[in-house]
Amino acid sequence: MNKMRLIIIDGLDGSGKDTQAQLIKTKYEKKGERVCIRSHPESDNFFGKKAKKALLEKRKINKIKASIFYMMDVLRSIRKYHRKEKYDTIIMVRYLVGTAYLPKKLVKVGYRFFENFVPTSDYMFFLDAAPDVLAKRVEGRSNREIFETFEGFVNVRNKALSVVHDWIIIDASDPIEDVFSKIEGVLDTIDLKNN
Repeated sequence: MNKMRLIIIDGLDGSGKDTQAQLIKTKYEKKGERVCIRSHPESDNFFGKKAKKALLEKRKINKIKASIFYMMDVLRSIRKYHRKEKYDTIIMVRYLVGTAYLPKKLVKVGYRFFENFVPTSDYMFFLDAAPDVLAKRVEGRSNREIFETFEGFVNVRNKALSVVHDWIIIDASDPIEDVFSKIEGVLDTIDLKNN
């Protein structure tokens, strides 16, 4: 591989982002690559801890706090891990679509603003699933985040879809293996094109 591959896996809670990131990591490690996953918000730094705390509290201001700390966590990951020669592939889980948690009138502005500060790539996946599927997947979680309701999924999904026009949108309502098969097909096509 000639240059570091940056893969973005984004989507709403319950869409299978972390599961798919692990499957992608395994795929490239089997080829002998060095792979790093950063799944935001991370608990190894101030911004990630603050974002996670804000997501678990029900106050309205926490939606804005969570989005801001989340993006600071992403920016920190990029500064610390992106373009490091020790990795062949970096997988960023939860990236720009965190701006969809902002109030509707700020989503596109926030997305465009942060888009100027983060690298993009050919490998930007948005895992999309119907709100009822997402709600069912998270119903057993003990620490549910403020957006993890059917109404929250409908609202955030609509805002997310309004900004991911250039992304590869994958239907994540299907079983894990089927979703990975779709992602793997796209990865192989892009890898072939880039080599």
